[in-house]
Amino acid sequence: MSHLYLDESLDLAAVAPGAVVELAGDEARHAVTVSRVRPGERIAIGDGRGTLVHGVVASTGPRELALEVDEVVVEPAASPRLILVQALAKGDRDELAVQAATELGVDAVVPWQASRSVSRWEGPKAEKGRLRWASIVREAVKQSIRAWLPPVASVTATAALPAALGGSRMLLLEPTATIALTELRPDGRDLALVVGPEGGIAPAELERLVAAGAEPVRLGASVLRTSTAGPAAIAVLNATLGRW
Repeated sequence: MSHLYLDESLDLAAVAPGAVVELAGDEARHAVTVSRVRPGERIAIGDGRGTLVHGVVASTGPRELALEVDEVVVEPAASPRLILVQALAKGDRDELAVQAATELGVDAVVPWQASRSVSRWEGPKAEKGRLRWASIVREAVKQSIRAWLPPVASVTATAALPAALGGSRMLLLEPTATIALTELRPDGRDLALVVGPEGGIAPAELERLVAAGAEPVRLGASVLRTSTAGPAAIAVLNATLGRW
């Protein structure tokens, strides 16, 4: 199994087998000095925009690496997309949700400042939190060897969610819902899974989002933590959409 390294500045769309791709900067330094990648080893390099190149490392330096490409994999963008709208949560529960969701194939992540969120992203903390989640997503993409790097949006309040999701089909994960997620029939729209914080989605927020067109759905008889609900729902939708 190849190890994946990402360099979003690379243009890999026109690369063909036989070419040499050079990885530089911090990602190359990590590969060479931390992961101890050496000439002769097989790795993959991705641009985060759908292209992976596989091959054998030809040479290395302290902050550089050259890869002789023998295989190019181009993956089209997913349609419909799966979007995780994850409520901010205490501890690292929201981060665990984002990590697992990325490994399972989520296509975009939206941090949600829900009314019951104990954690608050305000002022400079908002961008710091977004960058933290983006770093978690990036590492999860590398671990799972994915061709696409999901974007992480700015933190969004409840009132702004419908507009921020731009016509996506909003699915509220709500244990009391009468419709099961397994009964869902996709209609071509992107699917946005809205996951509440500890204590669930507040009744007023639930009412507001439903009025905006959101659909409450349940996963099963048990109540899942905020760290597991989103990934579990993505697994269900992967099967529904034929991804798995």
